Amino acid sequence: MKAIKLRPFIPSGEDYDLAQRFFEELGFEKLYSDSGLSIFRIGEQEFFLQNYQNKELQENYMVELIVDDLDGWWSHIQSLDLEKKYPIKVNEPTIMPWGKREINLIDIAGVCWHISEENK
Repeated sequence: MKAIKLRPFIPSGEDYDLAQRFFEELGFEKLYSDSGLSIFRIGEQEFFLQNYQNKELQENYMVELIVDDLDGWWSHIQSLDLEKKYPIKVNEPTIMPWGKREINLIDIAGVCWHISEENK
């Protein structure tokens, strides 16, 4: 049996264009965009950004992003000064109760991103 590669759907919130700019500035590559749907990639991870607004869904949606170098990502995020440009929230790298070190980022739509290093 062959595995199916699924991409998560991420709601954009109220401002789809702003959400697209945010992910591009963060370092994601836009592979496709048409009619309120974009595909973004970073490394081998991809997601669909959908022009969709549903506060209840957004605030309960979580996505995990695995990176090679968490400290490098933290430096990158800090250098962009994203919190001054976008309505987001970013927490510095923290060891979570389950033992994983993560950066938590609440994006424009209220979706929580858990950015962590792959277990080595």
